[in-house]
Amino acid sequence: MISFDAYRNQWFGNIRGDLLSGLVVALALIPEAIAFSIIAGVDPKIGLYASFSIAVITAIAGGRPGMISAATAATAVLMVTLVRDHGLQYLLAATVLAGLLQIGAGMLKLGFVMRYVSKSVMTGFVNALAILIFMAQLPELDPRNVTWLTYALVAVGLAIIYLFPLVAKAIPSPLVTIIVLTALTVTFGWDVRTVGDMGELPDTLPVFLIPQVPFTLETLWIILPYSVAVATVGLLESLMTQNIVDDLTDTKSNRDMECIGQGVANTATAFIGGMAGCAMIGQSMINVKSGGRGRLSTFVAGLFLLILVVGLGDLVSRIPMPALVAIMIMVSIGTFSWSSIKSLRVHPRSSSIVMIATVVTVVYTHNLAIGVLVGVLLSGIFFAAKIAQLFRVTSEISADGRIRTYRVEGQLFYGSVEDFMNAFDFREAPERVVIDVCRSHIWDISSVQALDMAILKFRREGAEVEVVGMNEATETLVDKLGTHDKPGAIDALSAH
Repeated sequence: MISFDAYRNQWFGNIRGDLLSGLVVALALIPEAIAFSIIAGVDPKIGLYASFSIAVITAIAGGRPGMISAATAATAVLMVTLVRDHGLQYLLAATVLAGLLQIGAGMLKLGFVMRYVSKSVMTGFVNALAILIFMAQLPELDPRNVTWLTYALVAVGLAIIYLFPLVAKAIPSPLVTIIVLTALTVTFGWDVRTVGDMGELPDTLPVFLIPQVPFTLETLWIILPYSVAVATVGLLESLMTQNIVDDLTDTKSNRDMECIGQGVANTATAFIGGMAGCAMIGQSMINVKSGGRGRLSTFVAGLFLLILVVGLGDLVSRIPMPALVAIMIMVSIGTFSWSSIKSLRVHPRSSSIVMIATVVTVVYTHNLAIGVLVGVLLSGIFFAAKIAQLFRVTSEISADGRIRTYRVEGQLFYGSVEDFMNAFDFREAPERVVIDVCRSHIWDISSVQALDMAILKFRREGAEVEVVGMNEATETLVDKLGTHDKPGAIDALSAH
């Protein structure tokens, strides 16, 4: 549990940097929230209200200061079918349930599963996100829809982003980019796409509402699959982003608290007419690179977003899209792990395969959860293969030829069972066989069954068998699952 002093410092330890970065993020959130609303098939205000609410609530209840959470494409795409078949009210109900599931995950402390996501998967996740962020800007750079002026403004924006810090670092360069390009397009009346072209901005504050759906089991069965998917993908993306921000800021954060914070945010957001969301790697990178470190930056981003779209909508609608495209290209370049390309030559082949497979799967499916799942599964397979290679069985016979001792070394599990069984010569059948496992550990039911099989085969040939050297955990597992000492065990073997 975080102390009050530490929590207060997360709010007020970087006031100036958090205020400025929060403003930059708020401006970058507007077109994203509108775009994600369109993806889900709902009015733009649904995404904008969600981004405001989720950002403010996660700033208060989340476990990662400085991380930006809002409406996202990852959750929006999961809601398309539900909105099309049942309407907005069912989306809101599914959002409530998804939030409750995330709260439950936090209460059960399921955040620990992130420790099983390898560095290779994390690198692949980051690189895939960088590619997706860049690809998302391509429609704004389509030569069939834009003029040369758009490319010129994007180039000017990138120049400001990278060169302005050489002159002054007091003001975030992305904010300067937005101000300068907006001033230029308004002053000269240049015809370029603006935020206002993305969709109509709301002009009223959100109000409390209860989803208008029947409170029946039928409704529950309709929304449950969507809620589970949103809760899972949302937590996965949030926890992965949390790890990245932890690394960028050299700080630690609370995974279980973040799960609960995301859940509270989604549940509450549905009651003001907002869609589900989660952490956003792109906006989190903007925030960190603009100097945001504390909870105040996330809170300000959400609050400024609401003020901008409701109170200053006419002004915000004039912001040229090239300014925001330039910022997102900067984020894409900064997010991609360029060192990982050089590391392909020196890293183990299995690690490189996991990283590339994660990138390819995410980019191909546009689904972060599937990509990470593929990466984790491959990591597990390669890890099991490595452990199995460290397994061996040696044997020696006594001088009188009556006792054969087999010494097992390494981890005995489903991946090494075949080598374990191949190491025994059941036809030799001396008077006594000793299986020494003092340098081994038995992990699963496959290895227990293999041990049973070896013992019973030797006994069938008339040999006395003794297993020695079991540690406490191994002995407990063998006693619980083993059958070689049960009545009729040899008869059961013969039946096979």
